[in-house]
Amino acid sequence: MLIDTTLSFIGSGTMAEAMIKGILTNHLIQARDIIASGPRPERAQELRGRYGIRAVTDNKVAADAGKIVVLSVKPQTLPQVMTEIRDNLAPRDLVISIVAGMRISVIHRELGVETIVRAMPNTPGQVGCGMTVWTATDAVDEQMHRQAQAILAALGKELYVADESYLDMATALSGTGPAYVFLFMEALVDAGVHMGFSRRVAQELVYQTIEGSVAIARETGLHPTELRNRVTSPGGTSAEALYQLEKGGLRTVISKAVWAAYQRSKALGELAEK
Repeated sequence: MLIDTTLSFIGSGTMAEAMIKGILTNHLIQARDIIASGPRPERAQELRGRYGIRAVTDNKVAADAGKIVVLSVKPQTLPQVMTEIRDNLAPRDLVISIVAGMRISVIHRELGVETIVRAMPNTPGQVGCGMTVWTATDAVDEQMHRQAQAILAALGKELYVADESYLDMATALSGTGPAYVFLFMEALVDAGVHMGFSRRVAQELVYQTIEGSVAIARETGLHPTELRNRVTSPGGTSAEALYQLEKGGLRTVISKAVWAAYQRSKALGELAEK
């Protein structure tokens, strides 16, 4: 699928490395056919030593080499980067953007290519357990579609959507979602320490509880409400704890947080279009 293809990463940060690791682990392409660019020579040396890929500090070199070019820089850096590499892309190069909030229309306008994939991965992709939502322009043919799908699946699960507007929603829910989960985990661990557990023991209890809860939800296929009801006995400890969570407005706070992230994602896209 990716045979005779050079894959370039413009930006060599955490998510780019996660993709490189997943791609090589899944034997989608050989290390010699991957090139990554970033501003720091020491980072380039690190990636060369760890994965055996080509790593440079010149974005133009990386863009010129790639038939598939992954934009994996910070949103505030992307406008400058696109100006820099515009003349180094061929009309039929496939551009995959994982830059939050950056709309396809802006990438098309600045790079002049029509074959564009926009994706929203999340940080669990670093361990192959990510969730990536993505879409593509009509110019992306069947082969390119399969290539993009394979690359993104190297991070974990992937979901294609036809409407780009879903990307802002995914940014707020799954893209930002790990931050919500980590905060909840942190609060549970701190509560355990407050009760008297060591932090190490509290962390182990919380991590396994969350992992097990997700596993049983997937295995049973039951709605979270049904699963919650099954562990909530009348007058019991779960009932008392849930009463306090509902009294504190947990659902409302979570809903407001996700909505705020969604609005922010849309605002970033609107700002970039100006």
